[in-house]
Amino acid sequence: MTVFAPDSLELNRKLPLWYQVSQSLRASILGRSPEAPLRLPTEEQLAGHYGVSVLTMRQALKELEQEGLISRHRRRGTFIEPAAGPRAPVRLLGSVDAIVAQQSGEETTLLGHGPVPVPTDLAGFFPDLAEVVRFRRLRRDRTSGEPVNWVENLVRPEVAARIEPATLARWPMTRVLRDVAGVAVGRITNTVQARLADPETARLLAVPLLSPILHITGVEYDACGRAVDVARIHYRGDRFSFAVSMDAVSADAGPGDAPVELPLDDGPDAD
Repeated sequence: MTVFAPDSLELNRKLPLWYQVSQSLRASILGRSPEAPLRLPTEEQLAGHYGVSVLTMRQALKELEQEGLISRHRRRGTFIEPAAGPRAPVRLLGSVDAIVAQQSGEETTLLGHGPVPVPTDLAGFFPDLAEVVRFRRLRRDRTSGEPVNWVENLVRPEVAARIEPATLARWPMTRVLRDVAGVAVGRITNTVQARLADPETARLLAVPLLSPILHITGVEYDACGRAVDVARIHYRGDRFSFAVSMDAVSADAGPGDAPVELPLDDGPDAD
């Protein structure tokens, strides 16, 4: 029987070997082609492929089994679960209406809210404030119940006073700011970084510690250019993709043909 061929891996000796192997094999499984075999090589063959001990390989496979990506059968072998595959990604699109609509497939739980000092790394967005109001939420996929991301919003106090926390369990922050708080949202910018899951993020998103996480710092500005909300969003690494489209300008465009500027820093709801 033909077996699945996982990608190779260059090990980093500063991180647990079983974790690196499990994440590499996990990525191979989620990124496999539909016609790829479901049967995995034996533990010994996989250990040789990755250059680790059988004990380390066994621990890595146990992690993937607990996640539901593989099943192990005595005397039959180890198999990829047929349903294991990439989840529908979150896509960054460049219109506010698309931003407002993008969370429609998710269920939101409010984790808490209240005043906090302005974090040092965000002080530049709120130069006139000592405190902001923080809202913390967890989003799950409505169909599977799987955690998708968790977010903390830091909102100007006078704006937060017009927000009923319960509305944030139903609508994304962009819509609440616009339709409830009466903010004329003028611009949204996003900074995207790859990070490793800290203990709180790992717990909330139900992923192993140090799993890859996409971290977005989103800033919503009003029509006057003042930051009214700064969000820190933590996405599971397997739930995120960038979608960028460009209109090409022909080389013989006349002087009156202005190029199209792509709104690269417009992205998901800054919440």
